[in-house]
Amino acid sequence: MAVSTSDFRTGMVIRVDGEWHSIVEYQHVKPGKGSAFMRTKLRNINTSATIDKTFRTDEKFERAIVERKPMHYLYSDDFYHFMDTETYENIALNDLQLGDARLYIKENMTIDVVFCDGLPIGVELPAAVELKVIRTEPGVRGDTVSGGSKPATLETNTVVQVPLFIGEGDIVKIDTRTGEYLGRA
Repeated sequence: MAVSTSDFRTGMVIRVDGEWHSIVEYQHVKPGKGSAFMRTKLRNINTSATIDKTFRTDEKFERAIVERKPMHYLYSDDFYHFMDTETYENIALNDLQLGDARLYIKENMTIDVVFCDGLPIGVELPAAVELKVIRTEPGVRGDTVSGGSKPATLETNTVVQVPLFIGEGDIVKIDTRTGEYLGRA
């Protein structure tokens, strides 16, 4: 299936120069003089190398058919290990393949792993995850919802800004796209 640059979306996989690339970032640029173009950052599926590429707005690309499989996150060492819940097959992904998703995953979570041509290329997180606060400054009597914010370390070692009334042990809901606090779970 062919797609034009106006159809680009983050995570889409297209063929560029004979190889599959995942779109990491894209920006439509309309200079004051001359024709518009699309500035992109692409990650090669096979090598995980990231390149910056500029395309004309009328160019067309072959779009890959990607498959999503729910997999169970097991543990991490130098890689992040996932297990297929049906076949019990294990796969390992690196930091580049996970991107910012590694900040929000915890052991025993079920996550959609994205495959292209049989190779795992990344994961798709839900829009929000619930994580436990393991370290934060204690709240002060009289703290309110709109009274300000403080840093809190979550169980995945991610630091987010939370309201002053949140304490250690609380379960909070975090937006995985922006990393912002959404509320208590």
